Amino acid sequence: MTNKPLNFIEQIIEEDLSKGLSKSNLRFRFPPEPNGYLHIGHTKAIGISFGLGKKYGAPVNLRFDDTNPTKEDQEYVDAIKKDISWLGYKWDKECYSSDYFDQLFDWALQLIKDDKAYVDSQSSTLMAEQKGTPTQTGTNSPFRDRTEEENLLLFKQMRAGKFKAGAHVLRAKIDMKHPNMLMRDPIMYRIIHAPHQRTGDEWCIYPMYDWTHGESDYIEQISHSLCSLEFKPHRELYDWFKSAVYGYSKKTLHLQPKQREFARLNLSYTIMSKRKLLTLVEKGIVSGWDDPRMPTISGFRRRGYTPKAIKKFIETIGVAKRDNIIDVSLLEFCIREDLNATANRVMAVLDPIKVIIDNYPEDKTEWLASDNNPEDKTSGTRKTPFSKTIFIEREDFKEEATAKYFRLATGKEVRLKNAYIIKAESVEKDDNGVVQVVHCTYDTKSLSGSGTEASLRKIKGTLHWVSAQHARKIEVRDYDRLFSHPAPDAQEKDFMNYLNPKSFVKTTAYIEPNVFSLEPYSHYQFQRKGYFSIDPDSTERAPVFNKTAGLRDTWSKQAQKQAPQKAKAPQKPQRKAIDVIKQLGKKYTNLPEVKQIKTKKEIQKLAQEVAYDELSPLFGTAAKKVGTRIAVIIVLKELLKSGQKDTPETKAFIKKASEDSNHLLRAEALT
Repeated sequence: MTNKPLNFIEQIIEEDLSKGLSKSNLRFRFPPEPNGYLHIGHTKAIGISFGLGKKYGAPVNLRFDDTNPTKEDQEYVDAIKKDISWLGYKWDKECYSSDYFDQLFDWALQLIKDDKAYVDSQSSTLMAEQKGTPTQTGTNSPFRDRTEEENLLLFKQMRAGKFKAGAHVLRAKIDMKHPNMLMRDPIMYRIIHAPHQRTGDEWCIYPMYDWTHGESDYIEQISHSLCSLEFKPHRELYDWFKSAVYGYSKKTLHLQPKQREFARLNLSYTIMSKRKLLTLVEKGIVSGWDDPRMPTISGFRRRGYTPKAIKKFIETIGVAKRDNIIDVSLLEFCIREDLNATANRVMAVLDPIKVIIDNYPEDKTEWLASDNNPEDKTSGTRKTPFSKTIFIEREDFKEEATAKYFRLATGKEVRLKNAYIIKAESVEKDDNGVVQVVHCTYDTKSLSGSGTEASLRKIKGTLHWVSAQHARKIEVRDYDRLFSHPAPDAQEKDFMNYLNPKSFVKTTAYIEPNVFSLEPYSHYQFQRKGYFSIDPDSTERAPVFNKTAGLRDTWSKQAQKQAPQKAKAPQKPQRKAIDVIKQLGKKYTNLPEVKQIKTKKEIQKLAQEVAYDELSPLFGTAAKKVGTRIAVIIVLKELLKSGQKDTPETKAFIKKASEDSNHLLRAEALT
């Protein structure tokens, strides 16, 4: 395999190392503010810092920037630590900016003595007016030329709690005409009479972020301070403060940190503002920070997402210099890929209609073998009970249906997964004409896997089911995207106008009795329905399942329907799906990983239009045509999921691919 190219941050580090920076001096940090729960956007910053730590064998600090006691809480500290640990990362030192309050205060006194800081006694409104605009220079404060003695006295009195909030601030003395407005005498300290979750009432003045952030990096001897692009204009101020204090402590703190910025993670159908997420919590729109619809890490965990899927997503999108919006369907694809390989299959009926098999013995129960996970050969099988009365999905039955309807209909046959072929004969309806019971007969010799002639009959529709006598009642929480607009935070209307009214639906469903584990966060694929996870609210008597993701992306179809219709151009003859798949396969191995994922999704979608007879001739594709063989494997797996029988020739094709020298083909065959 070829080495992965360096991203631009790794290139910066390599350049620094080549210029003499010792590898032993590399140290990174992740510095969250404990004023809310971490969200999916933070996972990129976490992944970058801890990923660099792993790559270079360097320590990574977890530092809480706890400088605003009115918004921070120990609950958030605990939640942040839990989330990072759950993702699988281990930090070296657990630090707090509040640990450095004494040092920051001493440095501020020194800056006053060096005429680099002063106490301003104006209102915030006046200071904002004097700051100017990006095209108009600012004007000096009337208090800018206070004497050293007066500034020191006032600042110490601020520290001693002699003044009300807003009476004074400490400002850096830089340049009110500077083209970068952040350099126009920024505030370093403000008065806040509020207890701090760690220091209690010891302080009533608190340092501002720009003053605290860089100096905390310097105290901890962070080599590379990595942050998102919105902090790029702050870099100049970061460097000014760093240079200002370096002379005071360079004998003991030799290394000066370097700030560099990367593009933040923006996700479609999602908001990332902690303030707005807090609004959702406080207004009861969601049940809490860990509501499975929330983009918080704890929300994703409760919904059933895995650390592996989230890390794969972050790795796939990479490290960029420009902001862009990532389609949330890519994240959903990553969790499907992970759970497809690891989640055991079970049958559950979410909207049941009763089916009575009239010619099945009244008191008979058969225990039929079912694969736990066809993607995992070590997962084994389980026994599923089959009896006279079963439940199927209501959407899987129609009294009258067209020839293209391959589910159960009056006078038509379907196969019950791992069981028999049944035929609908008649129905029972309630007073409103709604079908309540479907009466069927079954082919007694058609049991799947029995090898009889009847069992080998080709039936186009295969349905999942549960035995009414044996099924367990469960609560299913069907979660969907919280917002119906792809960019809810970038519209003229308030983001609350774009809440999806169908983002949460709670139903009672029925599941086969042999569920392996009801431990919270256990994963299952409900066959033909999607991936589900056990909610922490679940109990042995009252199991609760959260929907993690559907088997396919249904939002893209909705978006296409809602898109403005263009005038139809003269239609070209439509290419057959199998021909498109072959074309996609030819280029597959030359594509970057992100495009390979998109291409695989396209092939999986096209597979629904391919018949086995069209695919099987491609089993003999030449060994050198690796891309085509990968495409054939992808399609074949989709057909097998849809009920296609595994034959000697399919097994031989997959076995040969699993032993191929190409790692992409081998991986596709083995997963």
